[in-house]
Amino acid sequence: MTVLTQHDGLLLDLDGTVWEGGTPIPHAVDVINSCGLPTIYVTNNASRAPESVLGMLEGIGIEVGKSKVLTSAQAAITLAKQEVKEGSKVLVVGSDSFRDLARNAGFELVESAEEKPTAVLQGMSKDIGWKQLSEAAYAINNGARYFASNLDASLPTERGFAVGNGSLVAAVVNATGVQPTSAGKPEPDMFTQAAGLLNAEKPLAVGDRLDTDIAGGNAAAMDTFHVLTGVSGELELIEAPKEYRPDFIGSGLHELALPVSQAKPGAQGGFTARFDGYDILLEGGDPGATSVQALRTVLEVAWALPKTPRYIQPRTELAEKVLSTWR
Repeated sequence: MTVLTQHDGLLLDLDGTVWEGGTPIPHAVDVINSCGLPTIYVTNNASRAPESVLGMLEGIGIEVGKSKVLTSAQAAITLAKQEVKEGSKVLVVGSDSFRDLARNAGFELVESAEEKPTAVLQGMSKDIGWKQLSEAAYAINNGARYFASNLDASLPTERGFAVGNGSLVAAVVNATGVQPTSAGKPEPDMFTQAAGLLNAEKPLAVGDRLDTDIAGGNAAAMDTFHVLTGVSGELELIEAPKEYRPDFIGSGLHELALPVSQAKPGAQGGFTARFDGYDILLEGGDPGATSVQALRTVLEVAWALPKTPRYIQPRTELAEKVLSTWR
């Protein structure tokens, strides 16, 4: 049984999992088009409208068909509607699509804290600057409720990691002392809502960030699959607390086709790992064995320890070679 055949729906992250800055990650398009499972794209990026996301996916060759999109902006609007009366004034610090969602939800949009908004909704936009953040701070200091689409500190792009919404939110928090209510990952509601849209009883949450994609899927009691194509690398996996640990690890989406037993942490590829005082010793390795096979071998030992090992020590030439690629 493969990872794919064990599940009835895919909850896919986008940035760092399917693409980087809109450029498809190797193997992603082929895997998504051929997997045969209903798919929903669950993204903390609140800067794009759902329709725009589907258009971008189609633009890189993905057959969107009946695919769905759930953005953290949509989740934030749903959360705000539960706590703020329809027709209330809200200040949206974010993209035009986020503003449209708020307007369509029945809120009255305002541009300034002087208009006394009941709530501030903040989401990712590359156009946000001092003026917008300051208006948010003025409104919150005057008593407005504070909602954030997500708290990702960084955003993967084709050039590396850029400033994410969480970093912009931090500026407002520092100015007000008020923590926002966050709607996006890792909150479990976003995952359960996504699974409901697919009518999936055994969904698989897939992503590249341990503190959002994996933590959120785990919190929603779903199986989780971590790909090493984005933010969280091998060393972060080794140090991950229990709530951040995925069920499966792959070098990319193509490894969703692996047998369940191989995608889980465990000795493989001819590697062996053992704890020796403070360190884990990585030994062996068959010709052609991969870095991710070495990682799964180490993780089985590291996650059984009461605390994080000091170092991972290679004891063979191949072990040394794969460890040199870990980040």
